[in-house]
Formats: sequence, structure tokens, C-alpha cells
Amino acid sequence: MPTDRPNETPNPSGSARPAPTAVLAGCGDLGTRVAVRLAGDGYRVLGLRRHPDLLPATVEGQAVDLRTEQPRLPSDTGVVVVALTADDRTADAYRDTYVNGVENVLAAIDRDVPGSPRVLLVSSTAVYRAGDGTLVDEHTPADPDTATGEQLRVAEQRLHEWRPDAIVLRLAGLYGPGPGRLVASVRDGTATVHSRPVYTNRIHRDDAAAAIVHLTSRVARPDPLYLGVDHEPAERGAVLRFIAAELGVAEPPVIDEQSARGPGKRCDGRRLRASGFTFAYPTYREGYRIACEGSR
Repeated sequence: MPTDRPNETPNPSGSARPAPTAVLAGCGDLGTRVAVRLAGDGYRVLGLRRHPDLLPATVEGQAVDLRTEQPRLPSDTGVVVVALTADDRTADAYRDTYVNGVENVLAAIDRDVPGSPRVLLVSSTAVYRAGDGTLVDEHTPADPDTATGEQLRVAEQRLHEWRPDAIVLRLAGLYGPGPGRLVASVRDGTATVHSRPVYTNRIHRDDAAAAIVHLTSRVARPDPLYLGVDHEPAERGAVLRFIAAELGVAEPPVIDEQSARGPGKRCDGRRLRASGFTFAYPTYREGYRIACEGSR
């Protein structure tokens, strides 16, 4: 695959010529949030998914199974966001979804798009080992300790072999905008806190979607890799106690055992913030405070 094509900044809404087409390769919950934002910015948006009838009216759909098929892309495609979701948490499912999916999308770009679209792959901080509480950033080697994380790393490698300046965004745990399982577990009294600290990293879904739009359409020369995490890696017990206080319920009990995956890791998202991105939910407090309002 070619690697010597120059990087071109997608044409922003409001410029002299119409904005190009933006393609969402994988248009589930996160992809649809991105698609709606791009459509609001004036892009023609094409969503690729197995069941395109589920897409909102502002997004055109194409029925395609990216695990086994190459899509047909408009020749004026200027942005491609690969935001896939595996059906199962197995190595085979992740290989079929992420590795095959990336390869099929890249082959379609080479075949159908004469220009040089900006391409972003949504990956995960799972490409890092669970960790011992130390800080990781874009300079930390990806060394996954799970079979699914290894398939994500292979998908990233395929993308950067094709074009080194394509973007990989490694997202931490997504939450919001609704209460979700964590809030429900505290509200229902089923949550527990480990006696030893367990660090967690997260990003609100709305911030994740906004970050993707930011990197694909508003940054002139993005870096090839970013961590999509909010400002504050947080100890899980502190998050649960905060949620309990917001709900007005008892704090989760402490259990005298260590998490099966150890203390975890702390992800540093300063590179994304340095690109000019501003979080609507800079820490878990802002996000979970709103999520708890409808659960009291």
C-alpha cells in the first residue's frame, strides 16, 4: 500500500468549496455521534454498517459487512473514520472486525479515492498492559497482555504501514451520557471497592466523538497517535464513592482482595489537549454528576 502520499487537511465547512464526503466505517453508537457532528459541520456523511436503516436521516447509509467485504467509497472522500465494534470479546472476533475491517477499508480507499483523505482509526488503551499504576502515554510501547489487545495492535500496524501519518486514537473506557452500569451498580448496592487501589481511565462518549471530529477536520497536522482520555486517571474506589454521594446512597463496601488485573495503568492525555481540544467533561466528576441526576 502506498505510504508517500502527502497529508491533506480536510476542507472545513464554510470554505470556498463544499466540504468533502466523510465516511464512517463502522457507524454504531460512537460512529453515529461522530457522523451527526460532521453532518452538522456541512459534510456529506456516509455511514457503513450491516444495518444502515438504523442511521439517522442526516447520514446516508451503505449496507456492508467490513469483516468480509470492501465498501464502495465516493471519489471525493476527504475523511474516513474507522470506528468498529466486535460482536464478541475473542481474538477471532477482534481479528475479523479490526484487522480485516481496516484492510478492507484501506483497499477501498486505494481503489475508489484519487485524493488523500484523512484517516483515523479508533483503537483502545487496551494495547497497553494492565500495568502497575504507572503513567503511560503515546511514547509507551504497545505491549498488550490480552489476545484482543494484540489484534487491536495489529490493526494499528496495518494502518500505519499503509500511511504513517494516518491517525490512531486510543480511547479509554467510554461512559455516558446515561447512568450506565457503574452508576446502576452503586444505586443498586452491588458495587464493591477493592482494598488496594485500582486505577481507571475514561472518556465521555460526547468528548470522544468531539475529539474525533477535532482531529479529522480541525487540526492542520495531527500526530499519528493520541490517547483519548480525560484529564484525570482516577482510582476506582474514589469514583464509586463520588457516585454514591451524588446519588445519596451508602458507599460501596470494601472487600479485602486485589483486582484480578492488578493496580491498572494511568493514561496521560496531554497530547490531545495540546492539539487544541477542550473537554466538555474534563474529569469523571462532571460526567457522572450529570449521569446521576436521573438516577436519584
